[in-house]
Amino acid sequence: MKFSPPNPPPSGAFPMAPMMDVVFLLLCFFVTTQIFAQWEAEIDITLPTAEASDIQPRLPGEIIVNVMEDGEIRVHQRRLSLEQLGQLFTDIAEQFPGQPVLIRADQTTSFQHVIAVLDLCRQADIWNISFATRVPES
Repeated sequence: MKFSPPNPPPSGAFPMAPMMDVVFLLLCFFVTTQIFAQWEAEIDITLPTAEASDIQPRLPGEIIVNVMEDGEIRVHQRRLSLEQLGQLFTDIAEQFPGQPVLIRADQTTSFQHVIAVLDLCRQADIWNISFATRVPES
């Protein structure tokens, strides 16, 4: 007995249904990624201004460290102590060498709090560090 599909697809035909599924899933992935990136940047911090400031694209896997006005440190919406942040940096540096870190500090934050975060980066051998600033308003 011979089993064959009732209507074989013509040779060279491209199946559109699976391609539409893949495109839809990619769209969902990029939309949710953008939403999470905005949540991290919406923490109540007034960034310092810089004349040479420009908007850089986010790097994949970039860790955003928010240093609040009172010295509180937040990563991924979680409050961390200096010890916890140091352990996080150490774990990340072991698994992903060259991991980028973005430090967002309030303009009224004591310089000592920012230096403490930089010191933890140095101890964990994280060298790809950048600071968030904003363009001065005209």
